[in-house]
Amino acid sequence: MPREAEPSANEKAFLLKALQDEQIRLDGREFDQYRPLELTFGDEYGVANVSLGKTKILAKASAEVTVPFADRPLDGIFTIATELSPMAAPHFEVNRPTETEVLLSRLLEKTVRRSGALDTESLCLVAGQKCWSVRVDVHVLSHDGNLTDAACFAVVAALRHFRKPDTSMENGVLTVYTPAEREPVPLGWLHSPFCVTWSFFGDEGETALLDADWMEEQVRVASVTISLNRHGEICQIAKLGGVPVEAVALLQCTSVALTKVKELSTYLDTKLAEDAKRRDKGGFMAELRAENDRVVG
Repeated sequence: MPREAEPSANEKAFLLKALQDEQIRLDGREFDQYRPLELTFGDEYGVANVSLGKTKILAKASAEVTVPFADRPLDGIFTIATELSPMAAPHFEVNRPTETEVLLSRLLEKTVRRSGALDTESLCLVAGQKCWSVRVDVHVLSHDGNLTDAACFAVVAALRHFRKPDTSMENGVLTVYTPAEREPVPLGWLHSPFCVTWSFFGDEGETALLDADWMEEQVRVASVTISLNRHGEICQIAKLGGVPVEAVALLQCTSVALTKVKELSTYLDTKLAEDAKRRDKGGFMAELRAENDRVVG
């Protein structure tokens, strides 16, 4: 397995000296500032393209009719699949999950699926027989640090943007309508959780940075990922090894994380509204109008 490239000793020393002695980051950001975040939606429903600095994520939601699990006959199925290919970084290999990919999958699973963000009961079509299986595929296109926050934002954006085919049940016969027959319907969405990742630097982790890039991730001594929604409800806190972090510092990070989550939620709502406006051509009534756009000479 190819090894991940590492920064040189000089680069590490320069970065740490800038953080601890000069109190500045190499890219000029504040300690609690995200890199520029961009979100675009595809022509299809459920395709979200997210850029966080140079980190780029593509998330695509899809749905199919299947049989529910025997132990949950009244629930639909919801899964998240991640893919880190050599296109994202040279040390990733196809069909050989690295520790980074496993941790990313678990964090997304805990944040989005286990927190009940998606109403899986609304995916049930026929109890114990048929249900919707919703799947989100997360493709990492470019890795420059903080995959967790970017991937979580992409998953939530894709799910909220997604529309599944409308269905009806008559005399025990299930009918799935095409988009031409009936307007697709959105998923039952309960709340929007987002991940906010902090990185700690110094011998005792006294310096905390938000949204570390790849270089900063190579020299940090600990990290904490806080998942919560805009109402301040914490879904999970993940600290995977590293030096201990003081409780007071963790509380301060959580407070800032809530502010950032509110900003992310507002940004997503704005983008969804813009996309809905772009797609809205007036609906079915507009097609029935006899008027035509005429070019005035």
